[in-house]
Amino acid sequence: MMNRRKFLLEAGGGMGALAFTSLEAATHHAPKAKRVISLFMSGGVSHMDTFDPKPALARYAGQPLSGKGDVVVRQGHPGPLMPSPFAFRRHGQSGLEVSELFPKIGALCDEYALIRSAFSKSNDHVQAHYALSSGQIRMGFPSLGAWVSYGLGSVNRDLPGYVVLYDQRGGPFGGPANWTSGFMPAAYQGTVFRSAGEPILDLKPPAGMSGEEQRKRLEALRKLNALDASRTPSNTELAARLESYELAYRMQSAAPEAVDLASESAATKELYGLDEAHTEPFGRQCLMARRLVERGVRFVQMYHGGLGIQNLDTWDAHEDVKTNHTRHAAATDTPIAGLLTDLKARGLLADTLVIWHGEFGRMPISQRGLGRDHNPGAMSIWMAGAGIRGGQVIGSSDEFGYKAEEQPVSVHDFHATILHLLGLDHTKLTYRFNGREMRLTDVYGTPVPQLV
Repeated sequence: MMNRRKFLLEAGGGMGALAFTSLEAATHHAPKAKRVISLFMSGGVSHMDTFDPKPALARYAGQPLSGKGDVVVRQGHPGPLMPSPFAFRRHGQSGLEVSELFPKIGALCDEYALIRSAFSKSNDHVQAHYALSSGQIRMGFPSLGAWVSYGLGSVNRDLPGYVVLYDQRGGPFGGPANWTSGFMPAAYQGTVFRSAGEPILDLKPPAGMSGEEQRKRLEALRKLNALDASRTPSNTELAARLESYELAYRMQSAAPEAVDLASESAATKELYGLDEAHTEPFGRQCLMARRLVERGVRFVQMYHGGLGIQNLDTWDAHEDVKTNHTRHAAATDTPIAGLLTDLKARGLLADTLVIWHGEFGRMPISQRGLGRDHNPGAMSIWMAGAGIRGGQVIGSSDEFGYKAEEQPVSVHDFHATILHLLGLDHTKLTYRFNGREMRLTDVYGTPVPQLV
């Protein structure tokens, strides 16, 4: 079946599809969101220590987790039920309970809807990252941002439609496969911007090359590409590569300005935590994200938690959940609250979807005394902006936080919801590959009704 998107994709080796600039023209229904900022807390945040209070853990502390069938742990050393070391407090008009770890995010709870019944597909970091990124636990499938870029196109021709900002200490579990275009043309994959130093490596032209000479080289490449496209119109790889060259050429002036924070006021920098050493790195990412969506970037994927030399710089709290989560929450609470506050003040939150999540939750039982092991059975996710009614709690996990119980929300449901808010029907957003109409949600998924 030949629809408009497929025709434009194949006409000219894919260049027509990249020219999509009208959100309304490409959507299946009226969108509530025009852009997305995804905040991925890499390593596995403990839901019962952050957004899902479990008083039963204190009542039954020291007892084994029973009545739940076989308890599967990732790294062994299963201990008894362990209460949270953090107190929970009610915030806002909604009275939503949030851990003391996030005083500023908690104070803004009336801006976001909290899902307490999400669950993932794997207890392995890499596979779980892929699941949240692409809907599949295997690499090679297009990421969420790639599907959004494919479905909606770009708004600013001088900047990528899909930008990735990862932790300055290193990339997330699974690396670049998290933002791949998979079996789609390479033009839809995420473009990595560094949050410190040069935003994009090798963006500047070689010394001594004039703009005119660079333009002539690109024109020569385009002519050669046109010859190839006339012979093999279904081959999009060369066209996508040339488009990346063209985009890089245009980005030489646009990208440095987009991520240059020097023009921001002292008050704005303080709002994001750039005045404090422990909040400055992620605060810089959050402020860059606001500047990027402000300039038309469609999807910004951010990561907090990077694989450093000792693999200690993530939310992976096997040894000591209190020390680990205190450190990472302190680094992100101010920047994320600043982002929400700033987006709202600028009128951007109304049509910007902001998502906070990890790759899975953690176990209600102790590990090695003070830590918690991986738990894909339950995790918390919150979503703000895009007309979402804030202050509401959706679903619940069981009394210990071991499994999603009331209104379980799968990864496919999560992705279907995001696409719906962007005006895309997840069952209609397809790409033909290997003789099958592929989609982000495979053959599953139902948008969360309270959010759409």
